[in-house]
Amino acid sequence: METEYHRLLGTPVSGGVLVVSDHASNRVPDDIDLGIEDALLDEHIAIDIGVAAIAERMVEAGTAAWLGNVSRLVCDFNRTHDVPGMMPEISDGYLIPGNVLTKEERQARVDRLFDPYHHALAAQLRETPPALILSLHSFTPGLATCTKPRPWQVGVLYNQDERAARIAIPWLEAQGFVTGDQEPYSGKLLNASMNRHAEPNGLPYLSIEIRQDLIAEEAGQAEWADVMTRLCAAVVGQLPSSQPSLG
Repeated sequence: METEYHRLLGTPVSGGVLVVSDHASNRVPDDIDLGIEDALLDEHIAIDIGVAAIAERMVEAGTAAWLGNVSRLVCDFNRTHDVPGMMPEISDGYLIPGNVLTKEERQARVDRLFDPYHHALAAQLRETPPALILSLHSFTPGLATCTKPRPWQVGVLYNQDERAARIAIPWLEAQGFVTGDQEPYSGKLLNASMNRHAEPNGLPYLSIEIRQDLIAEEAGQAEWADVMTRLCAAVVGQLPSSQPSLG
């Protein structure tokens, strides 16, 4: 299933795993001009590099995936209405002229993309509540505006609900991965989609950030799809089996 704002891969089932990737696409609708060079659409400011391919491989292994279908520069689904970063005018030092919008133009994108994406995701979660949501992202080894390198291979983020994270962190460390607990970002700050869909409904979730240089190519994508599939199985196996009610 595909709409302007999302792609649904596989068949979600109650008690299964649903991969949610807000930044899986670099697509820009034909009637939106961001005013940037096309090459920037292949960079981290426009897309979470590698995550769509990982999600697609995980679907082949039996999960389902809900993928954002426009670039995060067009509309960042992992934000709230009140932050400029939903349609950034500047990202990692790059000006985005097409995002200098009037209040009405900004609201038009919210109405067209942001709200339908989240309304549909909420409906999907009500219809088939998963045992675990895997909120899948990637991060750059270093920002253009910051010279400090990011040494972690994978980061686990969370806000109030730490259930899945506290299982995942030692599991990843036991596999030999350099794992960031609330690194390179804090889930207390950058967790908008899970704050909206998982936390208030008692749905266990993992917010995972994988370093993009590890998953930019096919071999790395295959490796990390396997890691994520095994991680989700391990987490689900250790979580309480009761399912929340999303009335």
